[in-house]
Amino acid sequence: MALHAVPLPLSGETSSTLSGEAGGALVRRTVLPGGVRVLSEHVPGVRSATLGCWVGVGSRDEAPGYHGATHFLEHLLFKGTTRRSALDIAVAFDAVGGEANAVTGKEHTCYYARVLDDDLVLAGDVITDMVTSATLLPEDVDAERGVILEELAMNDDDPADVVHERIAEAVLGDHPLGRPIGGTPQTIASIDAGRIDEHYRQHYTSDTLVFTAAGSVDHDALCALIERELDRSGITRTAAVPGPRRVGTKVTAGHGAGRTVVVRRPTEQANVILATTGITATDDRRYALSVLNAILGGGMSSRLFQQIREQRGLAYSVYSFAASYADSGYFGLYAGCTPSKAHQVVSLMSAELERIAEQGVEGDELARGIGQMRGGLVLGLEDTGSRMTRLGKAELVYGEYQTIDDVLARMDAVTAEQVRDIAAELAGRPRSLAVVGPFDEDTAFPL
Repeated sequence: MALHAVPLPLSGETSSTLSGEAGGALVRRTVLPGGVRVLSEHVPGVRSATLGCWVGVGSRDEAPGYHGATHFLEHLLFKGTTRRSALDIAVAFDAVGGEANAVTGKEHTCYYARVLDDDLVLAGDVITDMVTSATLLPEDVDAERGVILEELAMNDDDPADVVHERIAEAVLGDHPLGRPIGGTPQTIASIDAGRIDEHYRQHYTSDTLVFTAAGSVDHDALCALIERELDRSGITRTAAVPGPRRVGTKVTAGHGAGRTVVVRRPTEQANVILATTGITATDDRRYALSVLNAILGGGMSSRLFQQIREQRGLAYSVYSFAASYADSGYFGLYAGCTPSKAHQVVSLMSAELERIAEQGVEGDELARGIGQMRGGLVLGLEDTGSRMTRLGKAELVYGEYQTIDDVLARMDAVTAEQVRDIAAELAGRPRSLAVVGPFDEDTAFPL
């Protein structure tokens, strides 16, 4: 089967049909005036739709003095617009049984709603209003500042959250990707309404907006809806084409240097992550990395689960994970264990990665890893939210649309040699360790 992907150009054609998916699903894309992009997937047989508005700004884009501003905006856009109060926004979705939320990432932000198909017009109206016409009143900034500080405190009380934040800092160093998405209590306490408004006006422009929808959606009607709401908002749409996709920035000298971070906490359990630099989001080896991740720590049959939990009973939760961005990424192995067993667990995690790097994987492991990835992809697409997210990442991250069959074929094409090669590359890089638990900061751990 020939592998191919449909490019998503930033200039030239303004409307195209990207794919006819299995089951009758239809994927289309249109570039509206001002560089606003609209992608939809019509899924026959469903009565709901998920609509998202993506903005191509994340925490990595924050200048000094603005750290935490992107996540702050995620909160503030629910506080009111020139046409709606915060209560109006909440009532609009509650009255139709809809769900609305937002997520801030390191490279993009998404505001989304899941509603009945009859209420898609309402969702388009409210989401567009929020993104284009937020009031950002100083009193709302002050009130929401307290909410965000409570959110950060809640996260800081969770050692699993802390260890994930600290491993990003350890692996990525001074690179903007190493910063926490939500900022710190210090940056949130100091940022003022003026800087947040400046961040909003700089980044929330028409050429950065991407609307994606999946479910019971008519593409032409969706485009007309978005056009109408953008006109009503008064947002400036003078851009000739969408803004360029992210290409990343040059990494700093400390990026990828192995280091150990120990956070002393009086916990009953140690939370540990062993990690190294990974690959970028568009690297062709991402399919091999996904299979490696499944084999190493992706399920109950994975090597980490079997070696550390099943055979030795050293941990309840143990897994591997990968995070990839425009110009970098990291790959990590996590475990939560009794503090006295932390050194042994770290050694075992390291040994399993090295064993794959040196000896490769068996045929049944490879088939199991590929099968896990195939099932996860297809089962996830039973949800219109997952399909909406897939469209957003195709536009903002990859610059191309891959059919489901194409992605499955790429997974099937992964070989044992490719898995071993990516494992060897990861195992040969400097390793960092983050530990949260009842340890002194100078406690030595094996890497």
